[in-house]
Amino acid sequence: MFPRPIEQTSPASQWLYKIAVPVALVVWLLPLLGVALTSIRPATDLAQGNYFGVPSAIALENYVQIFTESPIAGYMLNSFKVTVPTVIGAVALSCMTGFALAIYGFRLNLIVFFMFVAGNFVPFQILMVPVRDLTLKMGMYNSWTGLAMFHIAFQTGFCTLFMRNFIKALPYELIEAARVEGVTEWQIFWHVVLPLMRPAIAALSVLIFTFIWNDYFWATVLTTSAESQPITAGLSSLNGQWIAQWHLVSAGSILAALPPVLMFFLMQRHFIAGLTLGAVK
Repeated sequence: MFPRPIEQTSPASQWLYKIAVPVALVVWLLPLLGVALTSIRPATDLAQGNYFGVPSAIALENYVQIFTESPIAGYMLNSFKVTVPTVIGAVALSCMTGFALAIYGFRLNLIVFFMFVAGNFVPFQILMVPVRDLTLKMGMYNSWTGLAMFHIAFQTGFCTLFMRNFIKALPYELIEAARVEGVTEWQIFWHVVLPLMRPAIAALSVLIFTFIWNDYFWATVLTTSAESQPITAGLSSLNGQWIAQWHLVSAGSILAALPPVLMFFLMQRHFIAGLTLGAVK
């Protein structure tokens, strides 16, 4: 049962809603605003104890300094090396597996689907030791390649669940009509189903890009050096390098948050269409 629209509630509820929403928004954004202010705060402000007040000056040189005095550019490049292949690999695999699980009614279909679903409920913390040992044995420990391959394997289960449910909601008559015309199964997937999956692909790509870019746990478990660490693990090491220079760490945090935000705004129209497709008839 869905909640009633706010316009249909009592005047007191509407006033409470109008007050609560801005307050909740400010509380939610307060940490981000604090980090943004700290990123442009001069080092002298922090030395004098001005942590939460208005900055005495706008120190945009913090953003220049973090590139000149740290390997943050390499960290960001590593994040792209891990995130982009993961998005492409996980989405491509899930499109094919989702198509097979949604279209073909073989006997083990449901069991295979349940295996994909069950994999999403395994706490990833308990996989830390076996995954680390596996990457060591394969010679892929402390490399962005090993980190990307692990993410592809781990994210494909969730992506398959997403794609399977999306394809299942498509009109099956399109598949039957294509088969009557003599179209092969691969052509049905490529020319009939895949074009209809564009909103779902866009929405899933934004989600996976955000998940992988912001990953900290596996970035610290599977990488140890600046040559392979992504930005999340790199910021942690910068915190140790600049013991009290929070203005530089904050500037790095803002830079690290920009790619997912830009990704969302660039794909916003497709993202919303993919999430809401099927919500209304």
